[in-house]
Amino acid sequence: MDLANTAFVLISSILVLFMTPGLAFFYGGLVTAKNVVNTMLSVFIMTGVAILLWISFGYTMAFSGDVLGIVGNLKHVFMAGVNLASLTPTKIPVGAYALFQMMFAIITPALFVGAIVGRIRFKFLLAFLAAWSILIYYPMVHLVWSPTGWLARLGVLDFAGGAVVHINAGITALVLSAWLGRRLKIDSEHHYNLPWVLLGTAILWIGWYGFNAGSALAVNAVAMQAAITSTVATGTAMVVWMVLDMLTTGKPTLVGVCTGTLCGLVGITPASGYVTVLGSVAIGALATLTSFGFIHVIKPRLGVDDALDAFGCHGVSGIVGSILTGVFATKTVNAAVTTNGLAYGGGWRLLGIQLLATGFTIAFVAAMGCLIIWGLRRVMPMRVDATEEQLGLDEGEHGERADYTVGLSERLGTYTADQERYAAEFKGQLEHLNRHSSSTPTLHH
Repeated sequence: MDLANTAFVLISSILVLFMTPGLAFFYGGLVTAKNVVNTMLSVFIMTGVAILLWISFGYTMAFSGDVLGIVGNLKHVFMAGVNLASLTPTKIPVGAYALFQMMFAIITPALFVGAIVGRIRFKFLLAFLAAWSILIYYPMVHLVWSPTGWLARLGVLDFAGGAVVHINAGITALVLSAWLGRRLKIDSEHHYNLPWVLLGTAILWIGWYGFNAGSALAVNAVAMQAAITSTVATGTAMVVWMVLDMLTTGKPTLVGVCTGTLCGLVGITPASGYVTVLGSVAIGALATLTSFGFIHVIKPRLGVDDALDAFGCHGVSGIVGSILTGVFATKTVNAAVTTNGLAYGGGWRLLGIQLLATGFTIAFVAAMGCLIIWGLRRVMPMRVDATEEQLGLDEGEHGERADYTVGLSERLGTYTADQERYAAEFKGQLEHLNRHSSSTPTLHH
């Protein structure tokens, strides 16, 4: 094995895994207090379930054999018969590559949780995850990233998961939202914890270097290019969203800046290893403009309750990034680009392929998603009842509450009576101090 490449892919795998708890903090900070535990658990449980699904069926369905260019076979269920020490073209072990791909299988379903918070039954979500992984995610991986996949043979470019991850998760989020229906009452309460939103965004950005640069699968110029373009696109998107906030509301917002940051990361993902720095600026700006327009103009007219804008951010920016790859991809960045994008004199061929792949992904995921939901709803309820929804899913589904310290800090600021100034666990020493200070004579100079 190539030690540098193998170490790089293993570190990248860890970074991608780190994104899932980061997403839990991002979503958990955005929801209201009564749904924090449910939201964070719904994201984090994907880690364990997706790992078991990946070794059971995922790897073999994605990368073993080929059935009509759509999916692999079941020859290596539970990784049986896979030589984990054999080497890939970049001289990393197959085991390292399988681990890296496993992390994508974890983070992708976690993304659509943001659309359905506060109203979906936890058991239904787990059943949906299993069916979605087998019937949608693994075939999408095969279609795009297996050399024998139909879209791969067609020449589609998806460096790190525009179609496979973000369009897939975004369309799934939209479909789930439509089937679930609107929340009984759109909560006007504040986000639970804005610092968590920033923390989650920062973790996602850091982890995204494993996501994008790691997809080069080697320590080389393409990995370097992917790291640079990911950084520039994200910085551009962050600033663009802030400016749009200021132009439309007069104030920049932390939630807006964090949302713009994610749009930049999503938009550049399919193109990161194929475009120049200038191309990444264009993709970051255009993805953010499109997502901002969708969330503020189109979404209110659709009537679909995508609670945390999983489609508006991941779906829309993923679609824009996938299409713009056909405009800005260039051979000068990556020899794997056999036909330059439209902006580099390659004509319409690559753009046409990207449009076809994007359209196919939207149609395939939407159709299969509807089929899965229809089937599952016939055997189990999808949505919690009205009483549980009003109570909150933290208590209703899990019998737990989020950390008390946020509420405590707010209450401490409202106490007026001396005896209520401090939390009970601190009263002993502080009351003793107050009792002595009240009897201390005043000193005069």
